[in-house]
Amino acid sequence: MTNPAAMKTSIALLPFLFALVLSPRLCLAQAFTRGQVLFQSDFESPATLAAWHPAPTLADGFNSKQSLLVQLPPNSSQPSAIVLATLPVENMRGCTLYCSAMIRAQAVTDKPKPWHGIKFMVPIDAPSGKSWPQAALDTGSFDWKHLSFAVRIPSDATAVSLCLGLEAVTGKVWFDDIKITIAKAPAIPRTRPTTGPVYKGHSLPRLRGTMINPAITPDSLRVLGQQWNANLLRWQLIRFARPGQTISPADYDKWLDSELARLDAAIPLCQQYGIHVVIDLHSPPGGKPTVSGYVGSDDRLFTDKSCQDHFVNVWRKIATRYKDTKIIWAYDLANEPVEDVIPDDCDDWQALAQHAALAIRAIDPLRTIIVEPADWGGPQGLRDFYPIHVPNVVYSVHMYLPMEFTHQGVFGNSAPVRYPGPINGQHWDKARIEAALKPVIDFQKSYNVHIYIGEFSAIRWAPDNSAHRYLTDVIDIFESHNWDWTYHAFREWQGWSVEHGQDRADTKPTTPPTDRQKLLQAWFAQNQKKTP
Repeated sequence: MTNPAAMKTSIALLPFLFALVLSPRLCLAQAFTRGQVLFQSDFESPATLAAWHPAPTLADGFNSKQSLLVQLPPNSSQPSAIVLATLPVENMRGCTLYCSAMIRAQAVTDKPKPWHGIKFMVPIDAPSGKSWPQAALDTGSFDWKHLSFAVRIPSDATAVSLCLGLEAVTGKVWFDDIKITIAKAPAIPRTRPTTGPVYKGHSLPRLRGTMINPAITPDSLRVLGQQWNANLLRWQLIRFARPGQTISPADYDKWLDSELARLDAAIPLCQQYGIHVVIDLHSPPGGKPTVSGYVGSDDRLFTDKSCQDHFVNVWRKIATRYKDTKIIWAYDLANEPVEDVIPDDCDDWQALAQHAALAIRAIDPLRTIIVEPADWGGPQGLRDFYPIHVPNVVYSVHMYLPMEFTHQGVFGNSAPVRYPGPINGQHWDKARIEAALKPVIDFQKSYNVHIYIGEFSAIRWAPDNSAHRYLTDVIDIFESHNWDWTYHAFREWQGWSVEHGQDRADTKPTTPPTDRQKLLQAWFAQNQKKTP
């Protein structure tokens, strides 16, 4: 599921972030070279101080005379204190940047929301959408320490800023030795035939279904496949862990064996009810727990070569096990991959996906392989992604935009948000949703590939039956472009359940069926089934 902390920022910050026009003295690059410095500030010279607005407050630095100090006293009437610099967008488009700084904090209060707190953030403005990638920072007090994060700049970016300060918290924070370098140059486009038949991996008019809880009961599989007539499910190989908890390769393989045994038990029922299966490696080796507790596709998966080798071997194991199991439609290589800074001896996601796919092809030459883009598998990820050089591949994204609507109340209380209507300063309706999906539509047309929407949803307690209206519009768009899809989720967490009503306090399925349930069942009623 898409990370909400990567998608949000306070409304109070927006006037600062996107109305800022500066002429800073920056390090302008003429070519894309890994390690090349695009911006640097030590807060010592007049030239570096001139890059910031408003004029920075200075204090003792990290082993130097000066640093940037941002502070908000307790009971301040101001929600945020922000200092900004404009970055050279023309030198950054298509690049992955490495942003680093020395940071010190004193008495910074707890975050009201996960995306609040100390801001070390790179807001991006683009026709395809705005985003606010930022470093994950602690609160409280800590001495000078080196902090960094990576950010991918879309090729259509029109403005990029650097934002330092405090949002929705009080306290003091110092910044020094800011540096932004190129971690990865823009990808080189690869040509692909734009005519001819599109590979789907199945002969049915459409695959429509849901994600499920891996602990799903035989009776629930019967309901999904027989009563509801779904012909697809996305089976999560998903592991939960505590923050900071890691797992050895041997223990990972033991966990994986137990999860595959669950799948083995369900396959005869899927065969009986005509439900095709996507095997979704939700928790690859090396990932770390998300805010929801599940282990993601990130962290050591992109910084530890042994984890990447393990990842490829996991897919060799899965392909060997299921190469003759025809009810399995596809292998989804990694759920919502998230690259950070990638060491020289490790692959980025594009290369790692290709290596895993080639390993599968050596064992299973025909099975559909599903590839999601970094970061987080959202529609915008396909703007700068290119097809891998492996046959029989379908490309997938997850659709939760706008997050302020689909995830309202998931990570704490929030004001009710209705659809259609104004959401985070924009009017969201069916046309706006289609615009948000334009990178997917363009990718499909440019490379003559098939698209699968692996996840989409809207929280059931969205006011005034808004979730039903939103789901109606997104499914209409999916269908208009001939995309296969799986709703998130069937009998997993009740917040996403179409069998539960709009009353958040009522955690039992409702009778009669909700409008959302009837919507899915109406689409599933059109499904055709072909038992392999």
